[in-house]
Amino acid sequence: MRTRRISTATALAVLFSSVVLVGGAANPAVADSSRILPAASLGDIVADGVHQRVFVSDPESGQILATDYSGKVVRTLGELPGVNGLELSADSSTLYAGVATADSIVAIDTATLTESARYDTGRGTRPTHPALAGGKLWFGYGNAGDGNIGSLDLSGAEPVVTLDQDPDRTWYAAPLLASTPGAPGTLAAGIQGQSPAQLAVYDVSSGTAARTAQLRADASNLRDIALSPDGGQVVVASGAPYFHQVYRTSDLRAEQGYTSDAYPNAVEIAPDGTVAAGIDGWYDPDVYIYPQGGSKTASVREYDFPNTGSSSGSDVLDPAGLAWAPDTSRLFAVTTNSAGVRSFRVLTDTKKSVTSIVANAPEKATRAKKLTVSGKVTSKTAFPAGSKVAVVRTDLESPKGKSLGTAALKSNGSFSFTDTPPSGGKVTYRAVYAGDATHSASSGSDAVAVSRATASLKLNRNKDVYSYGKDVSFTAQLGKTYKNRVVELWVDPFGSDKPKKLVRKAKVNSQGNLSVTVDMKRDTAVTAVFAGDSRTASKSVKSTAYARVKVSTSLSKHYRTAKIGKTTYAYYSKKKNPVFTTTMSYYQGRTQRLSLQLYYQGTWYDAGQEYFALGTSGRSAITLQGPHETGYKMRMRSSYVNGASGDSVNSTTHGAWKYFIFTK
Repeated sequence: MRTRRISTATALAVLFSSVVLVGGAANPAVADSSRILPAASLGDIVADGVHQRVFVSDPESGQILATDYSGKVVRTLGELPGVNGLELSADSSTLYAGVATADSIVAIDTATLTESARYDTGRGTRPTHPALAGGKLWFGYGNAGDGNIGSLDLSGAEPVVTLDQDPDRTWYAAPLLASTPGAPGTLAAGIQGQSPAQLAVYDVSSGTAARTAQLRADASNLRDIALSPDGGQVVVASGAPYFHQVYRTSDLRAEQGYTSDAYPNAVEIAPDGTVAAGIDGWYDPDVYIYPQGGSKTASVREYDFPNTGSSSGSDVLDPAGLAWAPDTSRLFAVTTNSAGVRSFRVLTDTKKSVTSIVANAPEKATRAKKLTVSGKVTSKTAFPAGSKVAVVRTDLESPKGKSLGTAALKSNGSFSFTDTPPSGGKVTYRAVYAGDATHSASSGSDAVAVSRATASLKLNRNKDVYSYGKDVSFTAQLGKTYKNRVVELWVDPFGSDKPKKLVRKAKVNSQGNLSVTVDMKRDTAVTAVFAGDSRTASKSVKSTAYARVKVSTSLSKHYRTAKIGKTTYAYYSKKKNPVFTTTMSYYQGRTQRLSLQLYYQGTWYDAGQEYFALGTSGRSAITLQGPHETGYKMRMRSSYVNGASGDSVNSTTHGAWKYFIFTK
């Protein structure tokens, strides 16, 4: 047997809502709904169909939780120390509970959810599991080494408690009891946790317990027992062997068991004979459903609980944690996660075998040409003759789906159909099985990429360069399409402070054109987007145009200007330091590059360059310090250099050369 440690610390838990499996490979069903259950332990769980209530005993907290069918707690009944087994009267008017620490059987009015009576069973008896049979309420009782069976007769004017009903003293401890209305004189018993497991059957029709069969079973760690509706079989859930054992009640002879999986820990049989077999399964399905008269070697439905804790394994079913609604419309389960948090789970469609549909469409297809879609519906049980799947096509022209009729299932569950897709793009074919009396509904789908015509979309101005602030018209031209004539124009100025923005979305004109005007103060990417239509593929094109900066430079501190040839020079005394003032389009962190050149023997030579920061006004004033050589022609200019001037939002721009000369 495996072992593990589970923390009992209080933990926050997530409420899991309904999950439905559709399509894909066959998988175990999951819990249809769940709700956190504020219980520290689980003793027993029973369902009241008359009042639509479920009762859960919590021995550790000494209380019974009364919930509605969704698991919402509507009343908590306290002051029941050690409360364990529960039994509901035939008319659902009274719930009986074994309250061990109080040495009592407590009766609860199910209409008012209040305690109606408390029956003392005697000091130190510690009654645990009540069961109605033979006109009396029977109960297992006793401490370790001194177990027995007692009865409570409520038919007379006063209640009568009779102990030691098993004169053979069969039980080491208080036994778990099971009974069924279909066999009112039969009582089955076994001790929870005992290894090897011990079983016994009693005839209680006379008012006393006469043991008719006894067995030391080849099983260990017994967790739960249940009688079939006719009382002919007792089903046992023990930690080992790894299936749910079945014994004939007449002599406890072993019969074909239910082949569930490792570590059985719960069994519940519905009034119609449907068996719910539960296991302690971290990594396997937790609950297996077997209809009456069906195969015991193949369940028709399985439930695998999700993981709401922090361990690698899923939530696990609590021992004896299953209860049928009397009309078998629901199966209730209590589970625990790795943090000790319990959940109340409601399982529906329990008697319907899970179906799964796989659909296979071609990966690619040509629009307006016939294609074939095939698929298969699978289940553990055969489908009725004449079963069909409904077929729906979803595409750009029918986004809500268009019915294509039905496709018949072959004997092996396979199906196929043909279609001529009128629309291109992603086309999805969905096959839907509506379900039947013994199969759940299911659906499966597959998508095919259907060809579309390629749109012609052009956009001008790519790689053009413009002066700072020029208004430039970008024009997109859309060619022939099926229906859609709308184009989007997106403008994305360079720089993280100017996000891409949709500036125009409209139908193109009769020539297929749509334009937008951009104030070119930065390098700018303009994107034209055609979303496509059902017969024309989407397309986008981008043009990137470039904007220079605005730059001007002035000289100061000179004593005169004059022309040398056709060029104007500023004249400076060699004792004066020129001041070069540059004004440039501002951007955060931007610098301007100041370059000097010297004219010698007919050629201009570089005399140095340096980057200087611009003020927030875009101005930069630089003084050229001496000493200054006289008689040489010189020139300077200011430039913005993309990338080197601190940013990359404009195109490299050079200002005009300014000429100067030093004299004595």
